[in-house]
Amino acid sequence: MKLVWLIVLLCILYRLINARWPWQSARRLSHGRDLAQARARLGIAPAASRREVVEAHRQALAAVHPDRGGSSEQVHEVNAARDLILAELDDRPQPDG
Repeated sequence: MKLVWLIVLLCILYRLINARWPWQSARRLSHGRDLAQARARLGIAPAASRREVVEAHRQALAAVHPDRGGSSEQVHEVNAARDLILAELDDRPQPDG
């Protein structure tokens, strides 16, 4: 029972220090890995703009389209990569100016 209380207290302490629960940090790491894979799938840099993402998606989609020898699974991967990157761009704070 003491072990359970110790774990609970450590989780609360972690939350106070890092402003997130320990399991949220693990999820954030996997999201970063997924984002890196999505960027690699589209061949874009981490600082790519929305326009660059859309253009890279268009080119990747043309390359994996079923009419050009690709598969519908590849099309879904490219679309998922685009959606993930655009969602991350929407969450970024916009620069003032």
